[in-house]
Amino acid sequence: MTTGKMQAVIAEGKGGPEVLRTITCDIPRPAAQEVLIQVAASGVNRPDIGQRTGALPVPADASPVLGLEVAGRVVDVGEGVSPDLIGQDIMALVKSGGYAQYVVAKAGQCLPVPDGLSLTQAAILPEGLFTLWHNLFDRGGLASGDWVLIEGGASGIGTLGLQLGQAVGARVIVTAGGPEKCKRLTQMGAIALNYRQEDIAARVMDITAGQGVNVVLDILGGDAVNQHLFCMAPEGRHIGLSFMQGAMASVDLGLVMRKGLWLSSSTMRPKSDEEKALICTQVKHRLLPLIARKKAQGVLCRTFPLEQACQAHEFLESGNNFGKIALVVQEEVGK
Repeated sequence: MTTGKMQAVIAEGKGGPEVLRTITCDIPRPAAQEVLIQVAASGVNRPDIGQRTGALPVPADASPVLGLEVAGRVVDVGEGVSPDLIGQDIMALVKSGGYAQYVVAKAGQCLPVPDGLSLTQAAILPEGLFTLWHNLFDRGGLASGDWVLIEGGASGIGTLGLQLGQAVGARVIVTAGGPEKCKRLTQMGAIALNYRQEDIAARVMDITAGQGVNVVLDILGGDAVNQHLFCMAPEGRHIGLSFMQGAMASVDLGLVMRKGLWLSSSTMRPKSDEEKALICTQVKHRLLPLIARKKAQGVLCRTFPLEQACQAHEFLESGNNFGKIALVVQEEVGK
């Protein structure tokens, strides 16, 4: 049993990155069906910012410690979990608590780390893999030969999603702000559109020879929704992940009806443990082999030590990242 104190990061009140504080607190203990992970690294995500600012609701049973994804070594297990897991390196989706030296995770939300992947690289994958499987592949039904438009192509979700889309044979269009990001996305094999200079809907229709895209992965919401509907193919699926241009949209329902479009949206954090475990199983069998075969990889932009979580949030909010940001808690786990 691992006991004692640890370092962790919380938000003292709601506000900017300056409200983040590194505190000393008790190491959590795993309950039934949980594992205790000695954290090597934690991914930094937009929902962390939403929790810090108060813009996103936090589950009642969430820890005040931020962080939704980690990688590290199992050091203890709760009732109902095989002790054989102790000593194994895993990556995990967590409801909260990832910005810390130790975190508890549901055993059903843990994934093995593929060979050749560092723990820091693994730490930036769980949130993206769970989100993309559930939205792009399950709800969105993305398949070989489909056209897909991914907004925010330079983000962690965008860079991972475009690779996974290509890996299953889809044709991928992404958007990004500025020529440098578009150049890098083009080098990754996507068709990249600069949203600051181009009419995205018109360009998509041109690229697809008037067919439109079968799936849209949307982070914008607001007025962008109707633009997406215009450039979607009949029976297309529009999946909303976030609403950076606003949660309210005036939708042309006539266009939806004529094209037979599907509009859906989903978020991972409020889902039950049972739902997440089912998603985890699909990720393990359908997406993780693509990671293991290096058909897709998380794009690590920059790392910060745990005590510099404030600077990590500032960097993410600047929009200068290409890929994901990670907090490195310790270089070597269990050594």
